[in-house]
Amino acid sequence: MIKQLPEDLRTEFISQLNQGKDPWKDKGLSKAVWRLPLLSYTTYDVETANECPSSICSMGFVFVRDGKAVDNFYTLVHPEPDYYKWFCQQVHGLGPEDTDNAPNFRKAWNKIRNRIGNKFPLVAHNARFDEGCTRAAFGVYQMDYPDYQFLDTLKSSRRYFGRSLPNHQLQTSAAACGFDLRQHHNALADAEACAAIAAKTMSLADLW
Repeated sequence: MIKQLPEDLRTEFISQLNQGKDPWKDKGLSKAVWRLPLLSYTTYDVETANECPSSICSMGFVFVRDGKAVDNFYTLVHPEPDYYKWFCQQVHGLGPEDTDNAPNFRKAWNKIRNRIGNKFPLVAHNARFDEGCTRAAFGVYQMDYPDYQFLDTLKSSRRYFGRSLPNHQLQTSAAACGFDLRQHHNALADAEACAAIAAKTMSLADLW
């Protein structure tokens, strides 16, 4: 990810690496990198039908390039395994009537795969959940996993806001970043909220 640094910082970073040094121990260099915003990424959110990580029933994406949200994508997904647990339905409001005729994960992902690419990171709030569900769904459908880089706005919110917030849940962090999340657990709305948090709290240093 060094290539995403401005030329002067990239040159200094590579120079220190070539000398066998740890660039992050250079306080001036590390502070300069921390100050640079992360400009290009794709925010991502999934909802699941049941307790199985592979049971993705909806996905939302927001494509941010050069600091601007340039596109988004939302799809319902026929979950695997194909059943809904009550507690999941209480969270997102989806049920079999919504997804019985939706594409399965393989078909849904293939629609968006090229737009996601592997050039920019995927960003999610509590990314461990979304990444785990994605890996599980890839496994169920025996799809080759491209080793997407996931970044986490939960971590960046904690770093940026510290104890100034009562918690760092998605809606709380989004509100602190000026985003009014009115459809929490709609996958696209959550991805939009995540994009607002990333724009405020993430820097190029999150790539490492």
